[in-house]
Amino acid sequence: MEEEARSASAAPEPEAGSRRLIVGLGNPGGAYAGHRHNVGFWCVNRLARRHGIELKAGKLASSGRGRIAGVEVVLVKPRTFVNASGSAVQELARREGIPISDVIVIYDELDLPEGRIRLRRSGGDGGHNGLKSIIAATGSGDFGRVRIGIGRPEVRGVPSWDPDVVARYVLASPPRVSREALEAAADRACDAIEWVLTAGFESAMNRFNAAEPG
Repeated sequence: MEEEARSASAAPEPEAGSRRLIVGLGNPGGAYAGHRHNVGFWCVNRLARRHGIELKAGKLASSGRGRIAGVEVVLVKPRTFVNASGSAVQELARREGIPISDVIVIYDELDLPEGRIRLRRSGGDGGHNGLKSIIAATGSGDFGRVRIGIGRPEVRGVPSWDPDVVARYVLASPPRVSREALEAAADRACDAIEWVLTAGFESAMNRFNAAEPG
């Protein structure tokens, strides 16, 4: 934890007015759309609707350019599946001329209670295969993160780290109550990103990281 805190504090705050690449992680295709693993996509879809940004399908990603809070942004949903997200992020960042420090990645977090959100300015992969792919492709973990808590699956009332149990859990549509909690979290994640673009990561972390759902 101390190492993570040092890493986060060392990452430079992007300059005001910098163009941002905002990436939601998820798996492409209608069969995956409602899964917990796709909450990053849910958030990008919301940002696109809120700010009138059209997402167009490309070879590596669906993406769209626009402005949020007066900042030029490129919204991105990789079409490479979560575990291979790095190739899309690296290529889009290169093509748009956006440094890794001006990238924000939105993704699902097993070790965060369902419906909570957390922001960080940089860090490691935390065991998330999408982040592993991005760090491997770009050579850096110095990008912003917005984590949306999906909670960890339980087996007989005990949290499970079994890969098969976890895979079935993240690649499943949540029940109604959980879906509502995650939808609300996606909305708050959008609010948080808008705050980042307006006032910076430090201000956004102070405002959103300690907030309870609702």
